[in-house]
Amino acid sequence: MSTLVAVYGTLKRGLSNYHLLEDAEFIGSDRLYDITLYDLGPYPGAKAESSQGIEVDVFAVTAWQFQQLDLLEDYLAESPTNGLYDRRVFQTRYGPAWVYLYNPPVSGLVPISAGAWRQLTAEVG
Repeated sequence: MSTLVAVYGTLKRGLSNYHLLEDAEFIGSDRLYDITLYDLGPYPGAKAESSQGIEVDVFAVTAWQFQQLDLLEDYLAESPTNGLYDRRVFQTRYGPAWVYLYNPPVSGLVPISAGAWRQLTAEVG
């Protein structure tokens, strides 16, 4: 049985951590209006805040792949708010999907309320 995960940063196709999902089934792309990204430098962090639409890639992952994503995102199942990321289900056009949300405060960080982090980094590089 697979689980849907919607990714918005380095896990997207073609980016640095995509290797963790290259064997997962790519379901499609979508735009989520209930998250805002923050530029953390080498990767973005999402907060559950309204936006003008953030582009995500949706994958169907196995239990093992999901566990690998939890490790990458420092998700602590026994204490979700104490890890670097928590995760929450958001509705996508393909059904409910898990999204990793950044736990630390984001005051002073640059918000990305529309588009994609990938586009932002491509412009810088």
